[in-house]
Amino acid sequence: MWLAGESIRGILLDVEGTTTHVDFVYETLFPYARQNALNFLRQHWISAEVQTDIRGLREQHALDQSQGLQPPPLKLDSPEAELASTLDYLNWLMDRDSKATPLKSLQGKIWEEGYGAGTLKAHVFPDVPKALQRWSRQSKVISIFSSGSVLAQKQLFAHTIAGDLTGYIRHYFDTTTGPKRDPESYRRIASAIGLESSTIVFLSDVKEELDAAQSAGMRTMLCLRPGNRPQPAGAPHATICTFDDLLP
Repeated sequence: MWLAGESIRGILLDVEGTTTHVDFVYETLFPYARQNALNFLRQHWISAEVQTDIRGLREQHALDQSQGLQPPPLKLDSPEAELASTLDYLNWLMDRDSKATPLKSLQGKIWEEGYGAGTLKAHVFPDVPKALQRWSRQSKVISIFSSGSVLAQKQLFAHTIAGDLTGYIRHYFDTTTGPKRDPESYRRIASAIGLESSTIVFLSDVKEELDAAQSAGMRTMLCLRPGNRPQPAGAPHATICTFDDLLP
């Protein structure tokens, strides 16, 4: 591979379309969250963690209104009205594939219950477990950066079809670090990991995310996985179809 192994000390991975097939996210995880959101909210509404997410949703709702996006109204007339309108707004956000942090936090909590019950088992591509093992033996610092919450990331890698892979992963980052298309997010990640940006390679299936990481000084590789959306022609990033080719 074109990357010199000794110059790479950290490997930063996207999830959807990189370690995991996009269909698992869109055809399993998202529908599961939608189908179980009402029961989850009813059971956990008064918990401190869920109430933090609810407050975050109200702030996001106000932002969506200010931007003229016309979200469904949040009603506070009664507990049932608040619950129903919150669910409507969650569904509206999911319909838009929103990356809003409170939405991702709630989805992560719903999926956590699904993984715990054995209802969910996470997909990873066959080359992923082998690569994580190999990179760990090479003393590379392996981290995840996804729009899904840190909780969702940890649960996914703890409950994969290949077993628990969390022992190989040192750091997890989500949208609380910053947007995935903002170079500053990658500078924060490099600082948190404790490595120079130039010694980290970021793998993703989205050109704009790679552009941001590259602007922050990271190496970049565009993942060409089955089911991934085509990216703009002439993207200035090396491509990779399997992790077998990276630092073998």
